[in-house]
Amino acid sequence: MTWIYYFILITTSVASASATDTFFPNQTLKEGDTIISASGVFELGFFRLGNSSFRYLGIRYKSIPTADVVWVANRDLPLVDPTGMLKLNGTLQLLSVGNSLIWSAEPVTNTSRSTDLVAQLLDSGNLILKDATSGKRVIWQSFDHPGNTWLPGMKITTGFMGRISTNLTSWKSSNDPSRGSMMVLILDAGFPQLHIRHEKTGAMDRVGYWNGLGFSGMASLEPSSFNNFDFVSNGQEVYSRYTLANDSGVFTRMVLNEDGSFQLLVWMNRTQSWDVYITTLKNQSLYAFCGPYGSFNSNNSNRCRCLEGFEPKQPEEWSNEDWSNGCKHGKFMTSENGNNFKKFSNLKLPDLQGLSWSNLTMSLEECKSACNDTTNCTAYANIDIRGAGSGCLIWLDELMDIREAQPEDNSGQDIYIRMQKPDIIRDEKKKKKKKLPLKVIFSTVFSVLLLSFALILYAWRKKSHLKGKAFVNEDQKQDWELPLFSFSEIVKATDNFSINNKLGEGGFGAVYKGVVEEGGEIAVKRLSKTSSQGLVEFQNEVICIAKLQHRNLVKLLGYCVQGDEKMLVYEYMPNKSLDFFLFDKDNSVLLDWTQRYHIINGIARGLLYLHEDSRLRIIHRDLKASNILLDSNMNPKISDFGLARMFEEYETEANTNKVVGTLGYISPEYAAGGVFSVKSDVFSFGVLVLEIVSGKKNRGFFHQDQHDTLLGHAWRLYKESKLLELVDAALEDSWNVSEVLQSINVGLSCVQQHPEDRPSMSSVIHMLRGEGALPPPKQPRFFSDETESEVESTTLLIPKVSVSINEVTLTQLDKNGFGILKRRQYPTLTCILPSRTGFFNLTMSLEECENFCNVTDYCTAYANADIRDDGSGCIAWSQRPIDIREARLVDNLGQDMYVRMHNLDKIRKCITDSFTCVLCMYLLFYPHEDEMTTSFG
Repeated sequence: MTWIYYFILITTSVASASATDTFFPNQTLKEGDTIISASGVFELGFFRLGNSSFRYLGIRYKSIPTADVVWVANRDLPLVDPTGMLKLNGTLQLLSVGNSLIWSAEPVTNTSRSTDLVAQLLDSGNLILKDATSGKRVIWQSFDHPGNTWLPGMKITTGFMGRISTNLTSWKSSNDPSRGSMMVLILDAGFPQLHIRHEKTGAMDRVGYWNGLGFSGMASLEPSSFNNFDFVSNGQEVYSRYTLANDSGVFTRMVLNEDGSFQLLVWMNRTQSWDVYITTLKNQSLYAFCGPYGSFNSNNSNRCRCLEGFEPKQPEEWSNEDWSNGCKHGKFMTSENGNNFKKFSNLKLPDLQGLSWSNLTMSLEECKSACNDTTNCTAYANIDIRGAGSGCLIWLDELMDIREAQPEDNSGQDIYIRMQKPDIIRDEKKKKKKKLPLKVIFSTVFSVLLLSFALILYAWRKKSHLKGKAFVNEDQKQDWELPLFSFSEIVKATDNFSINNKLGEGGFGAVYKGVVEEGGEIAVKRLSKTSSQGLVEFQNEVICIAKLQHRNLVKLLGYCVQGDEKMLVYEYMPNKSLDFFLFDKDNSVLLDWTQRYHIINGIARGLLYLHEDSRLRIIHRDLKASNILLDSNMNPKISDFGLARMFEEYETEANTNKVVGTLGYISPEYAAGGVFSVKSDVFSFGVLVLEIVSGKKNRGFFHQDQHDTLLGHAWRLYKESKLLELVDAALEDSWNVSEVLQSINVGLSCVQQHPEDRPSMSSVIHMLRGEGALPPPKQPRFFSDETESEVESTTLLIPKVSVSINEVTLTQLDKNGFGILKRRQYPTLTCILPSRTGFFNLTMSLEECENFCNVTDYCTAYANADIRDDGSGCIAWSQRPIDIREARLVDNLGQDMYVRMHNLDKIRKCITDSFTCVLCMYLLFYPHEDEMTTSFG
């Protein structure tokens, strides 16, 4: 079959004289040769610039007489003679005399043979390297490596999932394409914005953020007859792109010039020249030119002025045309509450890199309320100005880099800045004078109550602090050989824990992305100050993995302990976690079978190291898809050792009264009796393998014909010899049958009901390699096997359990915590109802029951009393629901229950009723076993 492939390749390359847009492995491109796009728009070849003797390989317009260059391969290393040649040898390579390498595309490692690749020049001006077999998969493209030109279809991006960022870089001069000093890039600190920056000095000009029609500091980029601009920032990727409208046939390009001007050019056939459609200013670093609350206008002789209601901070400096210190609120424009806002129109909005907040769905009125309720909010505006406007931007600091838009540009928009009118201040003063005697009375009472609450809060804080201090002292005794990061270093690296750097959140706290001074990226896990269990998890995680080194374990780089702050610093994983790909319809197609099989083997090797090869035997106890992180090469890394336990060599299993982990991954013996061992991790691994193969979660799995879990469904297919029906449809036909069958058999073997029937991880490795026999699996425990009498008993089915709801691992607090076992849709539960009800009514509807619970401060949950037909009656709970059990679907014993998910209503009650505030706060923060009972009715 090999000779057939080469025959087709040769005959295709011979025919390439007429189809000159494609370049094959057996061809050579020399000076005088060109590759021309299908419609003759662009050509790839060798050329010189001006009077220079240097030669470059690049792409330029063929259908335009000026033949403008849009991309240069060897921009920083020109050829000095005409002997250069381009070859396709595993990747594109530009060679000089003596076969010296001048330039190459990235080496390709994920194709079976280098001869499977071809290069093609598209009519968009994009040179691509693709898989010749499928003809679709692009391995490399010039659009990911732009020079000074932005072409339609090209993305300017911050980078995503390990891909490189795409920034524009100016030429040094019109005849020298080597990297100049100016850059166009998207900075996503705070809120994504387009910037023009001087690479060496750092001076910059902020183009602005995308407001739905264009960048806020550039002339309007509204859709025209020939182009469309768009901007995407969806939490997964951030990029800007422009495209031609409806194949208009118009040639456009955006060019970053060496003087710093950024221009949109349109080719005019009538004049046979480029027309400047839009441009920014050149040779000026205008960022924050007028300081805070100062507005810049390029058309005025005095280029800076203070916004209305503000005045110069330093009038003498302003008289000398030094505006850098900016403006401040006027003496009559401030107020104690500062709750009113003034609308300013036709402005380029202030910088969003500092302290800011955004929401894409809020209305302008909701945005105003959010700003009003935030003490340090200085201004707000719509994100998207199309139509009636939508989204919310909030500034939390002084407003910097404000500019007046030119009317002809149509680029300005409205912003609402916090300030106070003098007449409102006077009215407030009058009201204060009238209410002074009443104020004195209530302030005295309130001061006593506040002091009482402060003492209670101080005791609670002191208790927490002592725990932290004990940990620090213990920490000093441990030789962890880990760097100790200062809190200020972490704050700087994460941009003060910016919401835009937040990667996720769990029971431990939040995780943030950061960049250290050396340029390396880190992930910072910040312990929640209100988490009592998190302190133990923090210490446990450091002790467990401080000295562990394995390619399939996430690397702990250091830690930070300062006051109440406790943080762990890890290597940053750009491709997020496995569940991000596996359980998302759009992202799952990015994970082909080769990668999935590689991930299965990597996780297995990591577990083998923990169980058998490390200094101490470690049981992870919370192995799940969200705890498998992926590096830039999609290598899996086991993470989150907060629940892990260490075993000595002689230990084989242990018992606990507090079961921790995530429902769907916990082994039967661990869930029912608290017994855990290395075989508990093996069970979790088996679940994970079946999820990787199927692309489905075990917990919440649904099949229209059965009531099985994923494990039960896999077992049923195994018994019916239909195992291949389990494979994720997103894989199409790209999978290897023997590897898939091996993986499913390994998965089923690992989820056996009894631990002794499960293989060890060393046996799993042999099975995956095809070196060991695959024993026939037994039926896994995908239904509970308790008898009716056990179900009806008053003992908790899973006592003191930590479970994961919406992939957040939560721990029950002794016997008073919410023991909620979720089934189907949040927040409706299918469960055996708890005891300790506080209200009972046989005639209420479910809606009336909900209303009753909503208006009753201490109602914690409600349900129908009678579940026949549409249900009737009302049961309401007045305390923490105790003895909740997940019902077996086959028994049809369960029913729906609605549980209050937060204590906000209680807190509101505390705030409005000052006389019960201290007692109420005490109950909120100090839950006791013998908690006060509050009756309903």
